[in-house]
Amino acid sequence: MKRIGIHILPLLVLCCGWAAVRSALAQSHSPEPPPATCTAKFAYGGNAAEIPADFIDHLVFVPARVDQGEPSLFQLNTAAPTSSIDPGRARALGLGRVTTPVLNLSGVDIAFSQFAESSRPDFAARYGREYRGTLGNDFLASVVADIDYARETMRLYDPSVYKYSGRGKALRVTFVDGVPVVKSKMKVGGRSIDADFVVNTALDAPVLIYDKYAQAHQLSLPKSISAASMPIEGAENDAIGRLDRFQIGPYQVQASLVVFSKDAPPVSHDSKLAGEIGAQMLRRFGVVFDYSRREIYLAPNSEFNTDDFEDMSGLTVIAGGPNLKRFEITEVRPNTPGADAGLRKGDIIEGVNGDAAADMSLMDLRKLFHQLGPPYDLVITRNAKSFHAALQMHRLL
Repeated sequence: MKRIGIHILPLLVLCCGWAAVRSALAQSHSPEPPPATCTAKFAYGGNAAEIPADFIDHLVFVPARVDQGEPSLFQLNTAAPTSSIDPGRARALGLGRVTTPVLNLSGVDIAFSQFAESSRPDFAARYGREYRGTLGNDFLASVVADIDYARETMRLYDPSVYKYSGRGKALRVTFVDGVPVVKSKMKVGGRSIDADFVVNTALDAPVLIYDKYAQAHQLSLPKSISAASMPIEGAENDAIGRLDRFQIGPYQVQASLVVFSKDAPPVSHDSKLAGEIGAQMLRRFGVVFDYSRREIYLAPNSEFNTDDFEDMSGLTVIAGGPNLKRFEITEVRPNTPGADAGLRKGDIIEGVNGDAAADMSLMDLRKLFHQLGPPYDLVITRNAKSFHAALQMHRLL
């Protein structure tokens, strides 16, 4: 991996997270992974490190310091060709004076040659935590990353000595401007289709299909609901339904949730690029990213056969206020449990089943909306008055 100077590079700013994919995908395939533009040095002359990553609704956040400064959580994002840091966080850490910063992780130091600045203004409201930065595919090109979603662990290895010894199967990877793409199969509306999908660890959905691809192949969902409750940019215009089946490598997942994304960009150079595989699909596996060999290994874990539950509330909720503990309802869709409970746009959720909202995170709250069971007793503030509302979940798909 390589050493980096932190400076603003406008072209690289486009490479962060979901916004990056929207600009990068309209390019042609290359079989080669992104160049290893950073170098890894493992502690004590070793070749492996276990990283105490945070898994938040199966999204991976990696604690790291820059030049031994204050720690920050960087999101692992395989849809970002390059790594980046939030400009405000860079200023807070005084990184403008640093010419060759090194990212310090537990047991390994990563030295970059370039480290862009990029912001995600809506991230905190959507995910209930401040955005600090992204670890992209330049980072992954210089290590082997082994992510166990069931155990919520992450290990990094020196690719020069790494040899996979697990029980999983290898997927061959090609790249679209530094973004990994794998071949998959899906069955929707009784039709089976082979297609290429971007692997996106930062997508909080199992599968996403681009609108242009869906139109070109006349794909439609027998039943769908709004995907506005999902923390995906532009999801208010998207629909969510179920595939008959999704196959990645030899592994078949029945009735997986799928987002049909109306706001995805046109893909002019590759008609087979159908969409993205997200964290809610990857959660079913132990996943090894070995870009040096152009392979991703998948090994089913204990969650492989579990169901995908949609958000059954019918609510869109965002985080705000001090410490992002103010949970505001910004949309209530008709004929859903939220509407049946009498909830309205602008209501504030103050508590659930006797627990104060201040003791929860936004992702904790969203997890409740994916579960069937007795009604939730919500404490709601509306127009400075508080009242209780019973929210009874039922399947929408």
